[in-house]
Amino acid sequence: MLVSRARSFLFLPADRLDRLSKALGSGAHIVIVDLEDGVGANAKTAARTALADAHGALSPADGSRVAVRINGFGTEWHEADIALLRSLARTGLAAAMVPKAESVSQLRELGEALGVPLLPIIESAEGLAALELIARAPGVSRLAFGHLDFQADLAMHCGPDERELDSVRLAFVLASRRAGLAAPIDGVTQALHDDARLVADAERSRRFGFGGKLCIHPRQVVAVNAALGPAASEVEWANRLLAASAAAGPGQGAFAFEGTMADAPVLQRARQILEEITPLPRCAGTASTAA
Repeated sequence: MLVSRARSFLFLPADRLDRLSKALGSGAHIVIVDLEDGVGANAKTAARTALADAHGALSPADGSRVAVRINGFGTEWHEADIALLRSLARTGLAAAMVPKAESVSQLRELGEALGVPLLPIIESAEGLAALELIARAPGVSRLAFGHLDFQADLAMHCGPDERELDSVRLAFVLASRRAGLAAPIDGVTQALHDDARLVADAERSRRFGFGGKLCIHPRQVVAVNAALGPAASEVEWANRLLAASAAAGPGQGAFAFEGTMADAPVLQRARQILEEITPLPRCAGTASTAA
């Protein structure tokens, strides 16, 4: 399933669907058409109609790369969004992204109604408190971290490196691992023209164990895809290590390798690195969808 392996998730406001072709051609693994924050209250009805038309015109391959962020439970637009997604799901939809997720029962109801993978965004203290339960809710494919709303909800004032959120990011990775989910999706980088900041943020995501990242501009996609995959030097190291292990024959324990000690956990990490380079389905407009 593409959504469980995707690295880059590019937001596109649902009232800017003239840019959908460009978004799909950016190399983003998933394009998230946003009916929530990206669309003003007076434009939401027209945006739903436009999305229905635009999605119907897509090829099956492109349609399967489109996810939709709906308006949250309890909003006046939620039910109309769900009716639209039921229709879109019949012809192929990557996922439904659920903002401000806090309730397992609501996620269960939504999953049953839509029959598509769910991407709940955790954006509040209540969401974090329910994180382990949300990760195990039926239909949930991956967890996403809405770190900007989360900071606002807790009145946090994070520094540029966001060290204040380290424990929260670790909680996402632990909850995902315990629930058997794919690695979680980290939040956006607001700086549109600060490439160093973007790469640093994405590399931090990978160090913590995140497997995907939300993007707010097509120019962020290539860097995110690259940073969340293994570097060429890592792949070369993994291949050399596994070749040395094979040469040592079955039944060996720890052994010396290039000046370091290698044992079962180190071999497992090497295998994980090589699994990460399995190419994703090719996305138009880029060669960066494989590691």
